[in-house]
Amino acid sequence: MNQVKKLSTGKIWCFAVGQFGWSVLAALISSWLVNYYQPDLATQQAGQPIFVPQGRVVLGILTVLGGITAFGRLFDAVTDPIIASMSDRCKSKAGRRIPFMRAAAIPFALSCMLTFWSPVNRESWVNAGFLFLMLMLFYLFMTMYCTPYNALIPELGADQKTRMAISTAISFTYIAGMAMAYVAPVVWGMLERWMPRVTAIRVTFTGMSLIGMVCMFVPVFTIRERDYVTAAPSQANAAKSLAATFRNRDFRVFVASDIAYFLGITMFQTALPFFVTSLLRLDEGMSTVYFVLMTALSVLFYVPVNRLTPRFGKKKLILCAFTVFTLSFLYTACFGKSLPIPLAVQGYLLCVIAAPAMAIFGILPQAVVADIAEYDALETHENRSGMFYAARTFAFKLGQSVAMLLVTAFATIGQETGLGYRITAVAAAAVCVLGGVLFMLYDEKKVYARIAK
Repeated sequence: MNQVKKLSTGKIWCFAVGQFGWSVLAALISSWLVNYYQPDLATQQAGQPIFVPQGRVVLGILTVLGGITAFGRLFDAVTDPIIASMSDRCKSKAGRRIPFMRAAAIPFALSCMLTFWSPVNRESWVNAGFLFLMLMLFYLFMTMYCTPYNALIPELGADQKTRMAISTAISFTYIAGMAMAYVAPVVWGMLERWMPRVTAIRVTFTGMSLIGMVCMFVPVFTIRERDYVTAAPSQANAAKSLAATFRNRDFRVFVASDIAYFLGITMFQTALPFFVTSLLRLDEGMSTVYFVLMTALSVLFYVPVNRLTPRFGKKKLILCAFTVFTLSFLYTACFGKSLPIPLAVQGYLLCVIAAPAMAIFGILPQAVVADIAEYDALETHENRSGMFYAARTFAFKLGQSVAMLLVTAFATIGQETGLGYRITAVAAAAVCVLGGVLFMLYDEKKVYARIAK
């Protein structure tokens, strides 16, 4: 048997480029899908047409967009453990993870791109059907790429130092990918000089999707999985593997907390353009300025987070981040002339307040899953990293789905005053409190002690 290599710094960054690729695609959907298909009054006045029926037309409770995204999560509930089990049991010579990532990259990018190319250029149920199909494909191929990708984190990170290096690198590329998606209004704003708004948006998203696709291929062709990973394929089927994964008490606690986190942060990110246009009454391009600034500031905290983690542990820092996000979202709910602060400055203050929490959540949760997966492998003598990360991917998408369900419903309340967006910010703060309370139950000392032993 060949000796297992240690992942070099260069290979760590090659791996992290893949995260940049898929985070661009994920951010295009999470940040702009609602803005595109359920625009507020200010966005409609800027020239954004309506493509799908509006209002709470599904059972008188849900919007069309909210209903589609909610069904997508039910679809994910089936595909996540199936893909994870297939990856865990894969016996390919190229490894257990890389073959899935290679097959998913192109359809993942294409489905993201086509989501915004509605076939009918007016309000139509045909567009709703097309959107439903594209989102189902998007989430399927997202699972097919992200679950094996994330499962490589504990497998490539043979020790805590390497694992933290990987988590830090992919956190940086994840935030960079999201920042790129948030630059979209600037790009389509320039393109509007030569083409209609909708065409400019579609061209922008197409270009970004293709960039994401190219980046997703980087780890596929630069890392030979078998050189760094020796884990044997799991023998359990999907149902047994999923059941065994959730028998881990600390993992159940983490997933419950993680769902709350993703619900809160996705509500905030989805509604950010509306916070800017409806509450602060600023141009939609300011949402790009705020998010890029928030991203840049969060990067400044990467070194402190890495230095503080060995001293205080991941748990304490994550609980601090939950607190900071809660305060940030409550502050956002107060946006507007009610605060004795210039409107534009209110947004800048939010960037400063939220940046440390973004850095912590960007780095540490992935490392926590890696710790739990390693702990479980030591206890059960079976490596199910794929299933652990499938559950986390599901938490990400479940939170995203419920967030869109709530944001699209809240947005219909008091559209002229922006009341629905204030309710969104308060709701995001509430679920962050819940996430922090749940994470307090995580037994970090036990996990660390077993790994050290």
